[in-house]
Amino acid sequence: MKGKTKKTLLLLSMVLPGAIWFFLLRYIPMAGIVLAFKEYKVYTKNPGFWNNLLHSKWVGLKNFEFMFSTKDSWVYVRNTLLYNIFWIVLGLVLAVALAVILNEITQKRVAKVYQTFMFFPYFLSWVVASYFVLAFLDPTRGLLTHWQAAGGGEVINWYHEPKYWPVILTICNIWKTTGYSCVLYLAAITGIDGTQYEAAAIDGATKWQQIRYVTLPHLRTMIAILFIMNVGNIVKADFGLFYSVPMNSGSLFSTTGVIDTYVYRTMTATNNIGMSTAAGLLQQLVGFVCIMAANKIVTKIDEDSALF
Repeated sequence: MKGKTKKTLLLLSMVLPGAIWFFLLRYIPMAGIVLAFKEYKVYTKNPGFWNNLLHSKWVGLKNFEFMFSTKDSWVYVRNTLLYNIFWIVLGLVLAVALAVILNEITQKRVAKVYQTFMFFPYFLSWVVASYFVLAFLDPTRGLLTHWQAAGGGEVINWYHEPKYWPVILTICNIWKTTGYSCVLYLAAITGIDGTQYEAAAIDGATKWQQIRYVTLPHLRTMIAILFIMNVGNIVKADFGLFYSVPMNSGSLFSTTGVIDTYVYRTMTATNNIGMSTAAGLLQQLVGFVCIMAANKIVTKIDEDSALF
């Protein structure tokens, strides 16, 4: 009994750093949710945060109204949803396909090189990535601009043409995030018992049949978990991607504007912290509902693959 207690305490001590991190950076800041229902003001006599918070006026749901008060706000909501839905599906297909391809490479050293090059962009910030994009699209010195001019074609001012940016942003997102998801799926594939492939080969299964009937069924749980987590962020956008890569060009807001950039611009223009807090709270609530709904759907299809 004493040995079992010691083992339990040892395991709990391993969880402790993560639990402390969550408590300090996730649960304590939740007290700030009250800002979503107040008109936060800084008082000159005692400008401390808690004094400002206590004396700020309650405004109910007024801070939530700006999210839907203009026609542009609905454009940003539409962009956020459409981009995320498309990227969830496309990212899932590409990540699984690349993981399967990497697993089929017989020379493991070559596979590791490919894997490293695919995973490397995940560690780059969007600020760095934005200058990579600028090197191609700069209206005066960009590589694509130079090719267009040299070929005698029309030189496109990319940063003033919104119609091209859904494709550009999709390429950027896939380039940066697919490698990370691919590694997760590849880790799941390497955990599959090799004897199952041997048995399938003995039964006359082709390589594609082995992938279809052995590999993909074993990835079902990983696919379901990542799908549920991604759906939880369906109303959140990657701020760095939508703000830094288009260089915050006002001409592109119709296709690059999303909820996060809209909230940021509104807050910097009005200095209203309550509005930004309300937007963040609304995103989290919608994300929670989406996670629960996605998990319920997965439970109906395959109960073992659900999160809970």
